[in-house]
Order: sequence, then C-alpha cells, then structure tokens
Amino acid sequence: MDARPQPLSGNEMPRFAGPATMMRLPARGDARGLDACFVGVPLDIGTSNRPGARFGPRAIRAESVLLRPYNMATGAAPFDSLAVADIGDVAINPYDLGDSVRIVEEAYDRILATACRPLTMGGDHTIALPILRAMRRRYGPVGLVHVDAHADTNDEMFGEKIAHGTPFRRAVEEGLLDTGRVVQIGLRGTGYSAGDFDWCRKQGFRVVTADACWNVSLSPLMDEVRRQLAGGPVYLTFDIDGLDPSVAPGTGTPEFAGLTAAQGFEVVRGCRGLDVVGADLVEVAPPYDTSGNTALLGANLLYEMLCVLPGPATVGDREAPGI
Repeated sequence: MDARPQPLSGNEMPRFAGPATMMRLPARGDARGLDACFVGVPLDIGTSNRPGARFGPRAIRAESVLLRPYNMATGAAPFDSLAVADIGDVAINPYDLGDSVRIVEEAYDRILATACRPLTMGGDHTIALPILRAMRRRYGPVGLVHVDAHADTNDEMFGEKIAHGTPFRRAVEEGLLDTGRVVQIGLRGTGYSAGDFDWCRKQGFRVVTADACWNVSLSPLMDEVRRQLAGGPVYLTFDIDGLDPSVAPGTGTPEFAGLTAAQGFEVVRGCRGLDVVGADLVEVAPPYDTSGNTALLGANLLYEMLCVLPGPATVGDREAPGI
C-alpha cells in the first residue's frame, strides 16, 4: 500500500474515465494510516428551501477530475507530505434527520480517533453540528472560520432545534466553540429582524458582512483572522452560498452580492499557519448547477483546504475502525 497515495494522472487515464473518487485518489474503507481524508455526507433533509445537496458529494467528485496535485499559485504540494485518500460516504438515514446526526457524529469519532483530518463534502450545513461534537471530544472547543451568506444561528426552524439554519447556535450552547476565536465571513441578505446578526456578536464572534468585502482583497482580513484564531485548533466550514450566485448558482438558498470566487480562495489560503483540524464544503446542490461550475468550484476549494492543513499527524491511535 502506497504510504502517500497520488491522484491518478490525466496522462495515465483520461479524465473522463477512472475511479469516481475525489481527485481520482485511491478509495479506502477507513481513515487508518491517513493524515487527511476526503469524506462525503450526502444529507439534505435539514434544508428549508431547495433540496439537492445530497447529490453534492457525487458531483464534487465528478468535477474534481480536473484538479492536479500541485498548487501552482501557492507552491503547496500536499500529496508529497500527506497521506490522503477518499474514504467514501457516511451512510446517513435519509428518512430521519436526528438519526443521521447520530450516525455522522459516530463516524467522525472514528475518523478523528486515527489522528486523520477530515475534509468533508456536504450535504447541507446541518452536518457541521455532529462534526463539531466529535471535534470537541477530540480537541476541546475549537475556533471556527465560517464562510456563509447566513449566520446559521437560528434558535429553531419550524419548531425544530436541529436544521441547516441552527448548527452554530447549538454549537455555542453545547460548548463546542471557543467563541472568542470565531469569525463569520460573507453574511448578507434580508433578515427577520434588524438585529439578526447581533446574537453572533454577543457571543464574541467576529462578523464580517459581505458588503464589507466588496471590491477589496481579503488577504488583510485573513492576516487579522490568523492572529485572532492562533493558539488552538480551528475548524473551517464553507457554505458555497457564501459566494455570489453568479459564480456558485447551484445551491439551495442563494443570496446576491456575495463573495467572489477569488475571495473564497483568499479566505481558505489565509488559513495557512492555523492548526486546521478539519474542514467542510457544504450546500452544493447539483439540480441547480446546470454547468457543473458550482461543484467544480467546490472541488477546487476543498483542494485549497487540503493545501493549508498542517503536516502529518503525530498523535492518536491509528487503529480505530473505519466508518
């Protein structure tokens, strides 16, 4: 078994052929022996508007065939230093959101027990809650970089406490976040009250609304974010609707005047140097992505997340069972 698997080259096998894995990496049954893994959570029963994110992992993998192993912009060569593979999808319960949350939480407990850092393909944003629960058990409360059009801090939706608009309120209530090390970037759109983002600020979150990002580079912002979030584990959660629908139309709850694709890259690349213990890319909904460009952008962002991970893990039991 290759200790550091490489993506299958487009010169070895045509890009329209070969394995249907992220970046055409080897498929593994679990995370043992890996420094990082790609994993899908095909769940969208937490959505409140347009469904379809359950098909996100499959579409992202399909579009990822265009990616190559070396990052020509940053010089990152993740496959030269990290053991990475695609460990497949979590087998959620498509009829029961609560049971699916339990299944995801248990799956990530097993992944994290191997010291592997998961890069997750969603799925709707509900999945962040069970992942953060597992992160809390492994690392303690984590810092958070959250890219999104929405704060996702509703108290409830249609009387439900767990849905794609509530994960970060539950995360605060459950002590999953180091609230002084949380930044939300790209929030915008209309709200139910003038103070919809005030709850976040009261928890200690730094809130960077989308209009504050218009027509500027986000590199200076990320310099500040690195200083704020340094000194502890950080989780990166990226809702594709944080980007403007002109570049990412394939999502369930689009909001105009969002971040550009380049700004999305700046945010992810700006996490380099933080102790990123995991990341996700959620809410890609292929039924609204007729060109495939949203899934392709999602695949690129996941690759950029891989490029900012720290070096190989040196702690943890790598003998935990797979998902």
